[in-house]
Amino acid sequence: MPVDEGYVTWCERCDWNVDPREPEPEPGRIDALRRRLAHRHGTRLLAELTAAGESARPHRDRVSVLAYALAVLVQGLMLVLVAVAVLLVVVGWETVVQPAVGVILLGAAWALRPRVARLPQEGPVLRRADAPGLFALVDEVAAVVGTRGVDAVVVTAEANAGVSTYGLRGRRVLVLGMGLWEVLGPRQRVALLGHELGHYAHGDTRRTALVGGALRSLAGWMYLLAPRRPRTLLDWVVNAQLALPWATAYAALAGMEHLTLRSSQRAEYLADRSAARAGSSGAAAELLDRLLLTGAIHGELRRESVAAQLSGGRAARDAAEQGLWERLTAFVAAVPDREYERLRRAGARRGHCADSTHPPTHLRRRYVLGGAPQRGAVDLSAERSEVVAAELAPARAVLARTVIRDFAG
Repeated sequence: MPVDEGYVTWCERCDWNVDPREPEPEPGRIDALRRRLAHRHGTRLLAELTAAGESARPHRDRVSVLAYALAVLVQGLMLVLVAVAVLLVVVGWETVVQPAVGVILLGAAWALRPRVARLPQEGPVLRRADAPGLFALVDEVAAVVGTRGVDAVVVTAEANAGVSTYGLRGRRVLVLGMGLWEVLGPRQRVALLGHELGHYAHGDTRRTALVGGALRSLAGWMYLLAPRRPRTLLDWVVNAQLALPWATAYAALAGMEHLTLRSSQRAEYLADRSAARAGSSGAAAELLDRLLLTGAIHGELRRESVAAQLSGGRAARDAAEQGLWERLTAFVAAVPDREYERLRRAGARRGHCADSTHPPTHLRRRYVLGGAPQRGAVDLSAERSEVVAAELAPARAVLARTVIRDFAG
């Protein structure tokens, strides 16, 4: 067996030691349900989309309509709860118990109310005037995948990326993690943008304000109503009183999972196809390989932070900030192909256990590499790359300082 210092030693013939990490703890009820549903839909959905080829489109079927109807019911019950709480306070004012119960219900309803998402503040926020080259690239990729661009870009230190909406008008934001962006090549960066923007175009019901809000509300109610370890007779009585409301919240949440998970996984596959269309099939597959390293990237950033802080001097910390992202890029570039293969095999073994909200990476790679190869519609030339890098330079410097000074914690 070949041995690469610093990486897991494993056998490619029998897969010995291919996945040496500690077993995962037993999942909770909802996580276990998600895994079962994801496993049920995984390969079947891949086969369906592969057979459909370029004709595969997001669609609203009866299941999606039922999901929206259940979400409306959940949010409507919240209004009913508020009305009941107000009545208990107003009508039962002469008693002591009814107003107290009403106040408790109002407090619970306020804590679990649907919230308008705010613009994330995890890092520097860029607007169009701050980074016209970056926004022009985002707009070009968005046009290729069939949607519009974003209103803001939030730059963070994480090895991740994502899109969401914020504000009453549903403005769009791209969260761009330098820990991921910096280790990607030009084509892979385009594929990353294609995947994230593809989420806007492919009808993931779980990402809508109505359904997403209902899922968060139900999860909150389950947490609030969950039985506590009984220590006194009063605890037993309270647990008995809350059993039916908790079971109702669980049933509603389980129903929402049944109705939305397939749509969510379908949207992930279609977002991967958008990545291939924008950056190329090969770049989309390489992006998925890089995503296998997110844990290692986080660990390397934390190691940099710890080493700088243990040096004990401000000068050493200032020196560590310089060239941080270049050292991270070199770290990822040195990862041998054999390690990527091990991670792919380990992911195939874990299946949907690692992340039930996304299809397993090996199935996603099979999808983007299957069928007619995509050459990529967006060219991120060396000149454009330099422009984008210059626009991101201030954010890179701020985040390098954040990593060195705060990441160790």
